[in-house]
Amino acid sequence: MEEEIKHTIEEGVSTAPGAEPGTLPEGGAAAPEASKTSGARPSSGASFISALEKSVESLSKALGTALEDRANVVMVRVNNEALRHLDMLVEAEVTKSRSESAALLISEGIRANQALFDKIGEITRQIGELREQLRQSIAANE
Repeated sequence: MEEEIKHTIEEGVSTAPGAEPGTLPEGGAAAPEASKTSGARPSSGASFISALEKSVESLSKALGTALEDRANVVMVRVNNEALRHLDMLVEAEVTKSRSESAALLISEGIRANQALFDKIGEITRQIGELREQLRQSIAANE
């Protein structure tokens, strides 16, 4: 997500899903042909604000999802780089605390790796079934 925001800021272009690199966000005006040939970037004012608004909206949705039903407490140690990223979210007022930052990043990490977690869940279920078969087999031999 941070890379998406950096790209948006650096390029002043849309990073919306399905958008072609170098294109303006939906509703953005095309740059005049003269600026394309002179090597100048497309008008970055309106397109930058539009892309930034979309990024903030996307982040707000992700944050809302991550902060739903947070009834469980987990203590975790993090390295300096991870702490710097947690603090970055707090400093930018994306989250209110390191706890919210961690919840957001965990939620987004799970969402980004959902296929992996589905596979792990299936294998874990199979392991549970095998353990139960083993228990039943041992109990039958007693």
